[in-house]
Amino acid sequence: MSISNGTIKKSQREDRYQHHDYYGIDDLLSEEHKLAREAVQAWVKQEVSPIIEEYSHRAECPTHLFKGLAEIGAFGPSIPTEYGGGGMDEIAYGIIMQELERGDSGIRSMASVQGSLVMYPIYKFGSEEQKRYYLPKLASGEFIGCFGLTEPDHGSNPSGMITNVVDDGDSYILNGAKMWITNSPVADIAVVWARNEAGEIIGLIVEKGMKGFTAPEIHGKWSLRASITGELVFQDVRVPKKNQLPNIKGLKGPLMCLSKARYGIAWGAMGAALDCYDSALRYSKERVQFGRPIGGFQLTQKKLAEMVTEITKAQLLSWRLGTLANQGKATPAQISMAKRNNVNMALVIAREARQIHGGMGITNEYPVMRHMLNLETVLTYEGTHDIHLLITGMDITGLNAFT
Repeated sequence: MSISNGTIKKSQREDRYQHHDYYGIDDLLSEEHKLAREAVQAWVKQEVSPIIEEYSHRAECPTHLFKGLAEIGAFGPSIPTEYGGGGMDEIAYGIIMQELERGDSGIRSMASVQGSLVMYPIYKFGSEEQKRYYLPKLASGEFIGCFGLTEPDHGSNPSGMITNVVDDGDSYILNGAKMWITNSPVADIAVVWARNEAGEIIGLIVEKGMKGFTAPEIHGKWSLRASITGELVFQDVRVPKKNQLPNIKGLKGPLMCLSKARYGIAWGAMGAALDCYDSALRYSKERVQFGRPIGGFQLTQKKLAEMVTEITKAQLLSWRLGTLANQGKATPAQISMAKRNNVNMALVIAREARQIHGGMGITNEYPVMRHMLNLETVLTYEGTHDIHLLITGMDITGLNAFT
């Protein structure tokens, strides 16, 4: 990797990743699914892998990739084509997220926020005028969006939201703040959830340039370093009422968006796991100690066998979830189970892969340490590991442990 005048040039290190499918799950996929995987995998190998280690090291977001993500159809793959989306099914959407996170969790975050948390609520809850104006611009990458739900003092408890609006004729006056918002410093629009004077939660499309609206960047992250993260701060921001999402009120709206995003994360985390496993498997065959490849030792084989077993279980879980989603039957609790299981699985695999790589595992010659650090964030965003456990617990017992 070389740097010239602040510009990161592509390295010559080859991305040798090959997809792993121990149970022949490809037989359950359509040709469209496989073509989507091949196209995104090729793009990641060409555009992401050669630069991502240096961008992550420098804690800098490769914002030039937004355009490429749009070109490969990663923004709103399951949004209808009439609004600029890909018109694909939910399994295709999941596969695209998997391949992007195989490159980096931050790159997948850039895309999944745009599609699941910005385009989806506008498509699901917006007016026809809003859909026709915003969605094609978001799909093409002309507009970048972000999603404002989490607040500085209200993360896992969105019902405690204090960001609010006051009616002022043909506008709302918006005040409050949101925290840990992916894409916010570079976003053109934000889908923001706020409480009105009646105590109802409503959704607003807030545009960059509205007076009193700022989006400062958050610095100092040890995780998701190639993803740009910030705040949303609203000080008497006048938002036209035409920017309100008209077809939703209450927490149901943002929670539906989170289910869509969590579904993508469940698939995405498998990409990080697959990349770590692929790197560890190859390294175990090439690294010689005591006169033979370390892959020939029992403890190394134990680690690799457990890795591929857990990946296979997650692949089956995600495929079934995808079929349910295509039928409109996937429940929020089922999505929570997959998100929690698959992210934890990926994090365990990243840690085991790091051990197989030995000292080299902590260097940027291999992707495992970067994936491990990223997954520490993925484990807790869009619902923490423990919160998703309680969602499953409530679903199977019918008893609410949150209060």
